[in-house]
Amino acid sequence: MTKAQQVTSSAVAAVNDQVRRNDRRPLRTSVIGSYPFPGWLEFGSAHLDEFGEADIEEMRNDAVIAAVHDQLRAGLDVITDGEQTRYDFNLSFYGRLEGIRATPFSPRRFGPPAHDQRGKYPVTGTIASRHGLGAVAEFKLLQRVAPPGGPVLKASVPGPYTLSGRIEPGGAYPSRWEITQALVPIVRAELEQLVEAGCREITLDEPSMSCYGYREDSRRFVKIFTETVKSIVGRCRLSTHLCFGNYKGRAVAPRRYAPLFPAFFGLPVDEIHVEMASREFSEIELIGEISKRNIDVAVGIIDVKNYYIETPADVAERVRLCLKYAAAERLSFAPDCGLSQTARWAARQKLINMVEGVAIVRKERGLA
Repeated sequence: MTKAQQVTSSAVAAVNDQVRRNDRRPLRTSVIGSYPFPGWLEFGSAHLDEFGEADIEEMRNDAVIAAVHDQLRAGLDVITDGEQTRYDFNLSFYGRLEGIRATPFSPRRFGPPAHDQRGKYPVTGTIASRHGLGAVAEFKLLQRVAPPGGPVLKASVPGPYTLSGRIEPGGAYPSRWEITQALVPIVRAELEQLVEAGCREITLDEPSMSCYGYREDSRRFVKIFTETVKSIVGRCRLSTHLCFGNYKGRAVAPRRYAPLFPAFFGLPVDEIHVEMASREFSEIELIGEISKRNIDVAVGIIDVKNYYIETPADVAERVRLCLKYAAAERLSFAPDCGLSQTARWAARQKLINMVEGVAIVRKERGLA
């Protein structure tokens, strides 16, 4: 082995060792996926026709650098790219799908902003994706931007049921279920390519399942989820995010997890994220039931719908509450949802205080 190869090998080993330490760390701090766009990216996204392709690429790359900077400054154990190259959590994915109309229609354009103003994509043919959903390119950019030996890098991909919610049934897809089934192999292929690209932590984001669990068969949700991830189980740390919607800081459904369980104990995941802070920790006992099934729990302890900035003392108190129900080794902490609907100044301080608050309890318990 040459000297250069020895240096490279040592660097890779150091990175892997750091990742393993973060993987095992009790009371990990993490995020869901999205982060606020800088103001200039918001402007650019609304005026793309005024920019060249190179301008747009530079603008998005710089936004990822800014998002990573803020997360590193906060001291998180797990970071993402902030979903800066997407539009509003999952809109960019629809532009990569065939068989739907490229331009969505909006059921309502005026009045208070809410979920019924989000566009719908009518079906025009067979739903397919020849070039993937773009998450792999996002992760590779994150790999280039993040510092070697730093936090764990996570990718977050919307699940097929959540993606199906914006597509208007029609043609060969008379209901949301048929659309979902058409999306399963597309999402699965994206997950497989993420693993092949070296992604060791993936969240299959399925907030729509928790939003509509009160009226649908939870066992059917588990079956769809299992079918989607079957080829990557055991090949990465796999989690899912279950919340109740956050478009313009608004929920979209009854905010109860009870309808999903006990069926969701059968999800083939390493970790389940639950929204708790905005719900005043209602159903907190659920985290104990999840951990008893040898599934880790990521608890949402930062309210992204509220502009109150939780203090480190607030966070520490919430962490102690969670420890009454689950062991430190089974717990990690994050905001309730992605931070895309929160102003950047608030999101930045909320993350800083979240990490500081968790550190207080780590020190109390000799886990620092």
